[in-house]
Amino acid sequence: MAKLYYRYGAMGSSKTANAIMVQYNYMERGQKVLMVKPAMENRDGARTVKSRSGLQTECIFIEELADMDVKQYDCVIIDEAQFLTKDQVRLLVKIVDEMNVPVIAYGLRTDFQNNFFEGSKWLMAWADTIEEIKTICWCGKKAICNARVVDGKVVTEGDQILLGGSSQYVSLCRKHFIAGKLGE
Repeated sequence: MAKLYYRYGAMGSSKTANAIMVQYNYMERGQKVLMVKPAMENRDGARTVKSRSGLQTECIFIEELADMDVKQYDCVIIDEAQFLTKDQVRLLVKIVDEMNVPVIAYGLRTDFQNNFFEGSKWLMAWADTIEEIKTICWCGKKAICNARVVDGKVVTEGDQILLGGSSQYVSLCRKHFIAGKLGE
């Protein structure tokens, strides 16, 4: 029986690297995998999923998924799943429940204000299995928050979505997130 998995973590927890490694494991066993991301996520090229560690693979857009014959795949992997809409998450549920194809979604749990993204909210509500991918704060404690950094300071105002990497976001434990403290 197929399942919908949501694997979430703070920035820098190697979510994308994990997604690409899972794809590799399926392919190594001769199985077909469909790698998917939202079209808005174009930092590394339109149809490329790339981790900071250098791993990369080609992908399609979530916006194309509804028009595809997903039953021909052994697994669907979603990167940057926090950016999905409720209807797109509902489509993933349909793929799992009606087509019996497992879906593994990777993304952030919350934004820089510690609020759910639409995609993460519905994945947390509807996923069969929810797994945390851990990373650490500068102090060594588990990081669960994504701080947006502008001019060396944590900011708490602005649009929910601002694409960026380690130059704009830092993973912090809750204590240092609340304090806005980026290090000693």
